[in-house]
Amino acid sequence: MLFDIKDWLFQEMVLKEKDFREYIKKHDWSPYKKKYVALSCSTDAIVPGWAYLLITTHLSPFASKVIVGSLEELDSILYAETLQKQDFSVYQDLPLIIKGCSKKPVPQNAYVLLAQQLQPIAKSIMYGEACSAVPLYKRR
Repeated sequence: MLFDIKDWLFQEMVLKEKDFREYIKKHDWSPYKKKYVALSCSTDAIVPGWAYLLITTHLSPFASKVIVGSLEELDSILYAETLQKQDFSVYQDLPLIIKGCSKKPVPQNAYVLLAQQLQPIAKSIMYGEACSAVPLYKRR
């Protein structure tokens, strides 16, 4: 979920601490239960760092994860965490193809991280589909 704080700013540009704290205090945080949340401000306002921290202290009891950034950055972080937990040793010395198409958009950063994790163990790495894969790496 994207949480845009612009509506909590005076004229969507200025953070007034007293008003901001009042919005936070009155806000219903329950819809964020077990959600992944990206905090952002879609205007050019200068938001002090403590504002995101204050929101986080209220979101943390509900949300599974909170970051400051876009939904794409949140996806990238979640993919990175998932990739770090994987055991890729089952692919030791095998030729591999990183599939390029999926039903859900995959952040480009996830492909980069995957390639970095596979390179030390793979015999070769290609990208795309089996019929038209692009060679990326081959161990010498």
